Amino acid sequence: MKNEMPRLQYAFNELEPIISAETLEYHYGKHLQTYVGNLAKLVKGTEYETRDIEEIVATAPDGGIFNNAGQVLNHVLYFLQFSAPNHGSLPEGRLAGIIDRDFGNLEALKAKMEEAAINLFGSGWAWLSLDNDGKLQITQESNAGNPIRRGHKPLLCFDVWEHAYYIDYRNRRADYVKQLWNIINWQEISLRL
Repeated sequence: MKNEMPRLQYAFNELEPIISAETLEYHYGKHLQTYVGNLAKLVKGTEYETRDIEEIVATAPDGGIFNNAGQVLNHVLYFLQFSAPNHGSLPEGRLAGIIDRDFGNLEALKAKMEEAAINLFGSGWAWLSLDNDGKLQITQESNAGNPIRRGHKPLLCFDVWEHAYYIDYRNRRADYVKQLWNIINWQEISLRL
């Protein structure tokens, strides 16, 4: 993945009422754009200038370059995992089998993911990722954290920084988290697997 704004497969108003056009204007159009711009400035003339985002996130020491690269990667994965409400899909094939194997069923996965997202103290991310043994893991990551730092493959994420939900849900993080399932594009998650 390069350090650039991703092309969304939906119009800003197509995720409503789950995520409003206003939230996308700020979250995608301003927050993500700022991280992309900051990272471009920070890596200029460094060893990271020609590396892809995943490699920067995996190898950069804590600090400005990692924080901005992590936020670029996290936000790209977040925004590209959505589709219009009620037009999504359900896990199928290999993904469905792994979910059943590691969680028992999709509802159990959802419950554990919601718990991780809702109970994360402060700002950060809840992640579903594939570990080095091919097992699904749910983790909490603070700030710009990403499972890539542990060698895991990120599949699905919930952004629980307040800017992701405050316009639409105010301080009701749990309501926001529960609604995200209505716009998850499981075909995209399968492709990441």
